[in-house]
Amino acid sequence: MAADLRVVGGTLATAQGTLDTGFAVEDGTIVAVGDERHLPDADHTLDVSGNMVLPGVVDPHVHINGFNSIDTYETGTAAAARGGVTTVINFAWQTWTGERERDATGSVWAESGSLLDAIDRQRDSASEAYVDYGLHATVTAEDRSVFDEFEAVVEAGVPSFKFFTVYDVGVSNGFLRLAFERLADLDAVAVLHTEDDSVCQALTEQRRRAGRGHPTDYPGARPDYAEAMALSDAVSLATETDCKYYGIHTTSQAAMEELAAAREDGTRVRGETCPHFTTLTADAYEKQGTLALQSPPLRGEDDVEAMFESLRSGALDVVSTDHVASTRAEKAVENWWDCPFGVNSLQTALPVFHDEAVNRRGLPYSFLVRVLSRNPAETFGLPQKGRLAVGADADFVVFDPTASYEISAAENASIADYSIYEGREVTGKVLETYLRGHRVADDDGVVGDPCGEFLARDVPTWDPQGGMV
Repeated sequence: MAADLRVVGGTLATAQGTLDTGFAVEDGTIVAVGDERHLPDADHTLDVSGNMVLPGVVDPHVHINGFNSIDTYETGTAAAARGGVTTVINFAWQTWTGERERDATGSVWAESGSLLDAIDRQRDSASEAYVDYGLHATVTAEDRSVFDEFEAVVEAGVPSFKFFTVYDVGVSNGFLRLAFERLADLDAVAVLHTEDDSVCQALTEQRRRAGRGHPTDYPGARPDYAEAMALSDAVSLATETDCKYYGIHTTSQAAMEELAAAREDGTRVRGETCPHFTTLTADAYEKQGTLALQSPPLRGEDDVEAMFESLRSGALDVVSTDHVASTRAEKAVENWWDCPFGVNSLQTALPVFHDEAVNRRGLPYSFLVRVLSRNPAETFGLPQKGRLAVGADADFVVFDPTASYEISAAENASIADYSIYEGREVTGKVLETYLRGHRVADDDGVVGDPCGEFLARDVPTWDPQGGMV
């Protein structure tokens, strides 16, 4: 029997290295990998000679259809598809009412809420997704009754739970201690945004009183030690309860030292950073103003180097986007404290990070595949994603490693009408993106009807993961 598709002529990038080989796809699954002569016949053959073939990027940290992001599932996942991202994990906000903060006439938050209802609300909104998606259950109220939902949430295919230590949705260490104990019983993952809220509030208020509203004054209001302090507390609580801990958007050497001290072999503690924390510094606030504002802030050159060293060594596991879509008009405020946090990068993360990691720093494609595809898939219970191997979903990217171009927000599929990488020239371009063997995007945009599906995830098994050594 013939397969549906053969992909031949390219160089496959895997977490172990590169191979000049091809693969065959049947019913959306890779059924054979090998030399073209030994692959089964197929109804269609895709010749990708001269190009790399990468596993689809697995981005476990995106904001779509939320109070803080103007992207719908249609526009956000279109950006993902054009950027070589075939799986995203979004957030199901417990007490979010469904109104966007900057459009709502009343509060966007309820006093209490159901995680299961939040999951249903997101799934009901996702019929136009171009790529596959999962969800993190996001706890936004210090209401212990939510613990009663944890088991049902895991059974619904959502084995990861997001908590904040900052903002109006932040929770206390005491609440985290009780939550982690329950999650440990379920072997679920705690996902943490860690900054010390009292420090950040005090320093922000100090700058308000002094009239220091220029974006260059922003990083000092959310310093690296505030990130490190809260991270240390949270990791200590997770270690004490034997709860799996995943730290999001690590930005600083100070925070990384706290994470590494607790990490050991990665079986209970893991972490990520983002493309902007590996390619930009706080100088961007002088050049781009509030367009570059996100939380935590961009840091210094030493912190950028610390992020790369941590990724190389395996002390950090994942590079995610933390994609948040806003418009230029929304970001154009007089004082930085009135600016919505977040930057969009689903469409640009792969080419930007590839250019920095592979072209500028000489890291191998196996490194790229580990931090963008394999590690996030394994970390969040997606064994069928993030790899080009028999039995895996045929999610792949045809990537030209030699094509150079200049990034422009005019190409955005996201509703966001700016890019923090505007005018940046990169070498390495996504030509086509395939989801389960079906082309979903090419150089001109998304292709065909949306076919993304909800991924009911397994509770992940965290085996030791190694870095470059």
